[in-house]
Amino acid sequence: MTILHIKKALKSFSGISAEVTERVEELLKEISAGREEAVRDLAAKFDGWEHDFIIEADKLDALADSVNPQIKRDIEFAHQQVSSFAKAQLASINEFEIEVHPGVKLGQRLVPSRCAGCYIPGGRFAHAASAIMSVATAKAAGVDKIIACTPPRGEAIDATVAFALRLSGADVVMSLGGVQAIATLAYGLFTGTEADIVVGPGNAYVAEAKRLLFGKIGIDVVAGPTESLIVADKTADPFFVAVDLVSQAEHGFESAVWLVTDDERLANKVLALVPQIIQDLPQPEVAEASWRDFGEIVLCENRDEMLEVADQYACEHTHVMVEDLDWWRMNLRNYGSLFLGEECTVAFGDKTSGTNHILPTERAARYSGGLNVMKFVKVLTWQQLNRSASQKIASVTSRISRNEGMEAHARAADLRLLSYFPETNYEFDVYQHPQPKVGTE
Repeated sequence: MTILHIKKALKSFSGISAEVTERVEELLKEISAGREEAVRDLAAKFDGWEHDFIIEADKLDALADSVNPQIKRDIEFAHQQVSSFAKAQLASINEFEIEVHPGVKLGQRLVPSRCAGCYIPGGRFAHAASAIMSVATAKAAGVDKIIACTPPRGEAIDATVAFALRLSGADVVMSLGGVQAIATLAYGLFTGTEADIVVGPGNAYVAEAKRLLFGKIGIDVVAGPTESLIVADKTADPFFVAVDLVSQAEHGFESAVWLVTDDERLANKVLALVPQIIQDLPQPEVAEASWRDFGEIVLCENRDEMLEVADQYACEHTHVMVEDLDWWRMNLRNYGSLFLGEECTVAFGDKTSGTNHILPTERAARYSGGLNVMKFVKVLTWQQLNRSASQKIASVTSRISRNEGMEAHARAADLRLLSYFPETNYEFDVYQHPQPKVGTE
């Protein structure tokens, strides 16, 4: 493969630093030992918050009701999109039973999580869309109890986030952020209910807390900084491409944005346009740094090379502006979410279109998709045999187990063979259990 970097990133995201891991480990130990009191101390230290964490219904209503009517309608539209898609996802998988051998019934059940914890970040931006993505999806899955945590902004949480949480169906809303919020959800602090799964984006400390607690709780994805890749050919408009790259670069100082193209003219035009578009932003510093340090433009020879590069990057968001959208939709394999055509931009998926924006980063798209309704649902299997079927299954199980050296397994099978079919002569060794002696005569 012959590729040329028209622009090469100066840096690459190297994962969570050892310092962050060490600090998060310290905080989790502190919270595990000190429980609610430790959380109160950390909330006061980091957020200046010394009030109750659980927001009472009347206070949540007052915040939600204060939101501008047009913004309310916009959030309602986004909620309808996300919720409808999540319900369709759930409908795409079914409970079933099947008789794979006469008398052997196997099946699966779909069982929602009992409690989900949803984290909604609150740093530079008020993430009403993230509230919808996590809570509405859990609600569509049928989760019994949804506990949402979001950092305070001054004396309360953001009003638009409060409206989105109420609309999406959060059962408990807490004014709490950072590692202490993730630990609170995992340990069931203040609510008495431990979350089975904790989802939602956050900073490096939040992401590392989720990673370290994984196993005690389920999580959605281990997510690093935002990544966005655009695949464009000669049919793409350079200005659209440049604007869309900048739109994702504003997420954070380490947000990587990449262009893969087979058209050198397009590559050079985008290279010239991006700095101009960044400087036109009211606050250009973040996008400027992320483009300088992490932005790339990769020139390939043809469509097949572009496909190979895109799948190697396995990006969180992949946006294709190309001649044959269907070919790309059918052939791309590694991405968190796919955006097809100029009419669709990653910003739509971030806020409104309906697919989830909580997605895998750092090439995790090679093996995982993003947050979806099935993250909140367990697929449980069951089996039931009649006695006739038990003879076949027990015979095979006995032989396989004994061949593996697992004698107790074999004897559990043998017991059924001799109990249910005592007159059968078997062509393999079947263990005769001695009569059990229980108590004394």
